[in-house]
Amino acid sequence: MRVFLFLLISLMLAVPVAAQRQSLGIFGQWGAFRETKGNRCFAIAEPQPQRGRLEWKPFASVGYWPGRNAKGQVHFRLSRMRRPGSALILRIDDRTFQLAGGGVNAWAPDARSDGEIVGAMRSGIGMTLETRSERGGLIRDGYQLRGAATAIDAAAIACARRG
Repeated sequence: MRVFLFLLISLMLAVPVAAQRQSLGIFGQWGAFRETKGNRCFAIAEPQPQRGRLEWKPFASVGYWPGRNAKGQVHFRLSRMRRPGSALILRIDDRTFQLAGGGVNAWAPDARSDGEIVGAMRSGIGMTLETRSERGGLIRDGYQLRGAATAIDAAAIACARRG
């Protein structure tokens, strides 16, 4: 079910929904949004600038979807296609988390891990997701966490009010 949910969220983020998306604010490096269709809210950030041309926009997000009982779920879109079977390691300051994923997507393996990752994000300074690309090179997507806690709170509150 979690895999389906994250794939669905990924597809929804890829589809232009400007008419349905309401900005809740920009907080440091993070933005918070509410999508009226489907009643979904999320905090989202792009990684630090990447070298080379990217085929899609990578991001880190924390989502809330009251209608599906999804609260504080982390989701990442990698900057490059991941090699199947390659470990997905998330580092937030001095803490390390193992993620699950497929293709260009990564997420926490369970709700408990979501909570631990979001907690670390709230107090962290920087976050890096590492894995191997299809060609064997290192993928290292880095994020600044300034503003993450406020954006996460804004998304949570917006969906709680509408949920």
